[in-house]
Amino acid sequence: MALDETNDRDMSGDPSESHTPAESLPALTAPPRTRAAAGWRHPALIVALLAVILLGWQWLETRSRLSSLHEELARRLQEGDSVAKESRGMARQSQESVEALHGKIGALEAKLDEAQGQQVALESMYQEVTRTRDERVLAEVEHAINIALQQLQLAGNVSGALIALQSADAQLARADRPQFLVLRKALAHDIDRLKAVSVPDLSGMALKMESVVSVVDTLPLAFEERPSSAPAAAPAEPGPRGLVASFLGDMWAELKSLVRIERLDRPDPSVLSPGNAFFLRENLKLRLLNARLALLQRDARIFGDDLRMAQFWIERHFDLRAKVTQNAIATLKQLSGTGITLELPVLNETVAALSATRVSPQQAAERAVAPPANAKAKR
Repeated sequence: MALDETNDRDMSGDPSESHTPAESLPALTAPPRTRAAAGWRHPALIVALLAVILLGWQWLETRSRLSSLHEELARRLQEGDSVAKESRGMARQSQESVEALHGKIGALEAKLDEAQGQQVALESMYQEVTRTRDERVLAEVEHAINIALQQLQLAGNVSGALIALQSADAQLARADRPQFLVLRKALAHDIDRLKAVSVPDLSGMALKMESVVSVVDTLPLAFEERPSSAPAAAPAEPGPRGLVASFLGDMWAELKSLVRIERLDRPDPSVLSPGNAFFLRENLKLRLLNARLALLQRDARIFGDDLRMAQFWIERHFDLRAKVTQNAIATLKQLSGTGITLELPVLNETVAALSATRVSPQQAAERAVAPPANAKAKR
């Protein structure tokens, strides 16, 4: 509207109302400021500005709440970690206490077992102390007789059984009780029977077989036999004639060594290679060792079979003219002719006498109780 008025004035050409350019400039710039002031008063702009301010305030509020939530969550997590650490510490302490309790329980169980063992030992000692002298002597004698029976039945050891019976008789002699006379007579009879048993010297026989085993490697084979050495030649006469005779003698000896005619005492010994000869000697050793084992076990059948087989192999494959071979065969023949079976006596008499001696105190007690019953019957 101001512009229209200015234009009207310019068009009217009133010289009095004409202005300089400097004076007219404020009038031209004033309308935009008025328009801007009017724009700021627009309601939509004010609402938008308030909305922006509200959003900013909401963002700041949300951010502050999130930061507080983060701090609270961190604090809670820290508290949870501390509680978990305390729980782990308490669990560790409880586990250690449980282990300590287990250790104490084990120690208590060990002490309880020790106490029970001591109680059993004390009970046995008490029973041993309360046992009468005769019962103790009979128990020792019975133990010695059982040892003698085991030595005879299981090992065939006559000397061990004899020592056990002699120790039992010595114990009865020290007791010097009249009720032991029957048992001592039975022991004396069995002791005499054991002394009459002829026991072969198994240790000596085993040593002889060991000596044969040790010379197996030195036995010469039959196909390795050599003729006896020729007699020594007479000393040559001095001079050319003696030299000629010596030369002819040496030549004749060389010619005779080219051909050998020999008569053997047995038909055609088998020719063995070095490997077969080695296995022959090893098998012979095994036969002899097996025979020694059968000797210690008192197995007469296996002992005799192995000795006969070993003797057959030596006579077939080895040189019978060698001294070592003859000694080995003689030793095997001597061992084969020795009996190793024993006719061991049975200690039935001693066992029966021991049973009768142990029963006799009970019978005496029954007899002591019997008279009052008879007296009641008479009454």
